[in-house]
Amino acid sequence: MSKSSRQRRATKRRPTQRRERAPHRESAEPDLFTEVRAALADPDPLHLLSFVSSLLAAIDPRQNRHPFGQPEPPEEIPTREQLVAMFIDVATPETTALLAVIAALAGDDDVLRARIRRELAGRGTVEPQWLARLPQTSAYRAVRMAHVLGDGDNIMLGVRLAESYEVTFIVYIDHNLGTLVKDAFVVSEPVAQMVAEYVRIGDDPDMIWEELSLADARAWLDEAIEVAAITFPPLETDSWPACRPLIEWLTREFPAGGTGYRRPQWDSQERARLAGSFFASRWGSELDDADHRDLLESLLWYGADYGPGDPLRWSAVQVEILFGDWLPRKVIAPAEYLALAPGLLRAFVGFAHAEVGVRSELTDETLAAIDACEPEFLQIIDSPQAQLRGSAALLDALGAAEPQLFEDSLLDYLAVDVGGREQLDRLDAAPLPDEPFLWAGIPDDVSARVAEVLALIDRCCAEVLDTEYRTACRRVLARVATGDPEVFRRQGRVETAAAAVVWIVGKANGLFEKRPGQIRLQVKELMAHMGLGNGTVSQRAATMLRAGGFSDDTYVVCLGSPDLLIAAHRQWLATERDFVRRLADQRG
Repeated sequence: MSKSSRQRRATKRRPTQRRERAPHRESAEPDLFTEVRAALADPDPLHLLSFVSSLLAAIDPRQNRHPFGQPEPPEEIPTREQLVAMFIDVATPETTALLAVIAALAGDDDVLRARIRRELAGRGTVEPQWLARLPQTSAYRAVRMAHVLGDGDNIMLGVRLAESYEVTFIVYIDHNLGTLVKDAFVVSEPVAQMVAEYVRIGDDPDMIWEELSLADARAWLDEAIEVAAITFPPLETDSWPACRPLIEWLTREFPAGGTGYRRPQWDSQERARLAGSFFASRWGSELDDADHRDLLESLLWYGADYGPGDPLRWSAVQVEILFGDWLPRKVIAPAEYLALAPGLLRAFVGFAHAEVGVRSELTDETLAAIDACEPEFLQIIDSPQAQLRGSAALLDALGAAEPQLFEDSLLDYLAVDVGGREQLDRLDAAPLPDEPFLWAGIPDDVSARVAEVLALIDRCCAEVLDTEYRTACRRVLARVATGDPEVFRRQGRVETAAAAVVWIVGKANGLFEKRPGQIRLQVKELMAHMGLGNGTVSQRAATMLRAGGFSDDTYVVCLGSPDLLIAAHRQWLATERDFVRRLADQRG
């Protein structure tokens, strides 16, 4: 598949020809007044508006965040108030025009706007005349352009600028990167003309067009701008985030209370039903074994909780992210196990696209992307540093200057499992002792129900696990029962409660992963042992985690104490710790 075809849906679409105004550039350090005079001489208001927007974007504190870098010295980047003060001190036609535009774009700061208006009232007529009509600017139409595979959306806003100029704002929101603004620009054309041009140049049967209310458009844009503003490294193009102040100026006047992007919701039961349908189909029947079932859980995790959020619609871009970054970084497992993923995804894409009626040409593009990504993916997972690759790439992207920052970040990640770096440093692999359940602090009115849960847990550990797991489960159960006894006063099957405790401890200790030398159990085997069939306990587990004072993240369960981890998992953590330190020694 060609690069151009892959990018057809993954990047914003721009018409091949448009009259777009960008800040004037004559030299490496252009004279401010020269720039402003050139913009004032242009009858198109976008020239001056775009220049002032880019000026405000450059000094926006959101644009200069660096999570691992030193903040810019205060004197290097003026504040908006300081910039306005400089323009007030110099009374010229150029600064008058600049102040008039800033007053409009700074609508979120009533004090600053009032200060500018007092100054302008004493300067006489503001030229050109359209500047005085800026407050009458209004948007009258919002259109969403999307694709059936859901990589992203273009939001088009039809705007009457200063009452008489028709312009269109086009904002591309990328869902694969986190539902954020990836690019935006403004053109001096009516929105109806721009929609017609996009339809003409696209000629794509898979595009979706939808009229949005201005309230909904505001919700879409506000949410996507907010995510983009906290994303590092920031996404930058020739016009974004330079036009962000212009867009925010418009959306501030839109009605509130709209509905933004709605991610498809796939709970654990729906995912289980989807997996069952796949393995019962002609695409998945020959793959119905323990490894493929476990691996499909990870693919559905990615498909439902990352990117556009629909595990039935797979694009080439989603495949590239999955194999190039997400799967090697998020799923820790032997290479031979992960190597099953490309073949499994090929089968699942065929099944999923058939379920929702995706055209065969699009399915072929996605399958071609799997073929293209597979060789590099197999190299990645077979490398000695496969598990460190994702974190290293992230820190490289952040521009981390010190190698120690890389090692420290990885050690901090490992330390979450055991409660801190000090605990990680002195971690040992001594087996957990065989100890009785501690009843202290458990109210009498729930003790009978807790005893029922305990009996099921003990039986499960005796029959399919071991003494260490029994001790860890007993400790977690005691913390839950003393932390929030209300959990055991509610209606619910004791089998579900027992399975949830074993699932929590198992998830935290790698029980459901494929690790050499460790006990391994499938979730469905645990459920069957508890007499729960093909059900799920993740929601009950989240409740119990909160009751026990743990994080309720059920995808990466961290109990924060070595006392709740079996010896094999602590040994695994120690091995990872030592590997990171050897890496640091080699670099040092």
